[in-house]
Amino acid sequence: MFEFSLNELTDPAVNDSCQQELILVCNKSADGDALQLPTFSTAAKVRVIITFTLCAVSAVCNLVVLWAACNGGKRKSHVRILIMNLTVADLLVTFIVMPVDAVWNITVQWQAGDVACRLLMFMKLVAMYSCAFVTVVISLDRQSAILNPLGISEAKRKSKIMLTVAWTMSVILSLPQMFIFHNVTITVPETFTQCTTHGSFVQRWQETLYNMFTFVCLFLLPLAIMIFCYTRILIEISSRMARSNRKDVHLRRSHNNIPKARMRTLKMSIVIVTSFIICWTPYYLLGLWYWLFPEKMEETVSHSLTHMLFIFGLFNACLDPITYGLFTIHLHQGLKRCRQTSNTRTEVENNTCLVLMASHRQIASGGHNTHTKGQLSGAIRGSKPRSGTGRRY
Repeated sequence: MFEFSLNELTDPAVNDSCQQELILVCNKSADGDALQLPTFSTAAKVRVIITFTLCAVSAVCNLVVLWAACNGGKRKSHVRILIMNLTVADLLVTFIVMPVDAVWNITVQWQAGDVACRLLMFMKLVAMYSCAFVTVVISLDRQSAILNPLGISEAKRKSKIMLTVAWTMSVILSLPQMFIFHNVTITVPETFTQCTTHGSFVQRWQETLYNMFTFVCLFLLPLAIMIFCYTRILIEISSRMARSNRKDVHLRRSHNNIPKARMRTLKMSIVIVTSFIICWTPYYLLGLWYWLFPEKMEETVSHSLTHMLFIFGLFNACLDPITYGLFTIHLHQGLKRCRQTSNTRTEVENNTCLVLMASHRQIASGGHNTHTKGQLSGAIRGSKPRSGTGRRY
C-alpha cells in the first residue's frame, strides 16, 4: 500500500506546509510559526481498535480458507490454486499492512529503524499489489472458462503462468519503495523520527507522478480489467441463455447443470467487482484528490474520515475469503470432508469407549465367559469376522 499523503518533517524555517500523513497528523500551531508534532488522537485510537479487530477476523477467515483448500483432496484444481494465492495475498495484508498501521498509530513516530522502514513499506505495497493482481488473474481465468469451455485442459497451465506474472510484477512495482522511503529526524521542537519520502523527490510533480502511476497500477488498471472480463462473461451468459431458450430440445445435462454453473459465476462476478469497488474506491479517490489539490483537501476532509476510509479498504481482505468460499465448490468439499473425518473419529472413539465399558461390566460381574472375552478382544482389535459368520460388502 502506498501513502497518498506524506508527512514532511523538516526544519521549521523551510517547512511552509506541514502536510497530513496517513498515519499521523502534523499541524502548525495557532500562531502559524511553531511546528506541532502529531499525537495519538482519539480518531487514531478508534482506528487501532478496529484495525486489530479486522486483523483477527481476516486471519481466521483466510486461514480457514487456506486450510480447506490445502486439504480438499490430493489433486488440486487450478481454481483451488487461485483461491490459495488470493488467500496468501490477503494474509500478507492481514499480517503486514494491518499490524504496521496499528502499531504506527500507537507509537506515533517511527521507532523501527531505517532498514525496517524501507522493508516494511516495500512489503506493504507488495501485499496490496498481489491482492489486486491475483484478483485480476481470477477474473481472466473465469472469462476463459466461460468463453472457451473446451480449453479447460490448458486452464491450469495458463493460471500458473498468470500467477507467476502477478507475483513477479507485485515485487517489481514495489521495489521503488525501498529507495524512496527512509527515516527523517527533526530536533525542533523536539527529537522526532518519521518514515517518509521527504527528500526523495526534487520536485513535487515527481512525487505526484509516482503516486499517480501507483494509483493506476494498483487500482484503475485492475478495476478496468475486471469490469471488462465480467462484462464479457455476462454478455456471453446472456447470449447462450437466449439461444438455449429458442431451442425446442435440450439435453438434460445442459438444461440442469450448466445454468447453475452460469448463475454461480454470475453471482460471484458481481460480488467480486462490487466488493473491490466499494471497499477501495473512496480511499483511492481521496488520495487522488490530495495529489491534485492538497490544500483544498486538507481544509475540507477531516482526519477521522481518512482513518475510516482506510479501514474500509482493509475490510476487503475479510470479504475475499467469504466471497470465494461461498461460491466455490472445492471449499465446501474440503470443509465437508473435514466434518466427515471428524465425525468418523468421534464415532470410532465412542464405539471404543462402549466396548471398554462393556468389558469392565463383564469383569465386575464375574462373567468371564471365554466366548465373550473373545468377542470383546476382537471388537477392540477390530479383527475380521470368522469365515462363514457374515458376508463382507
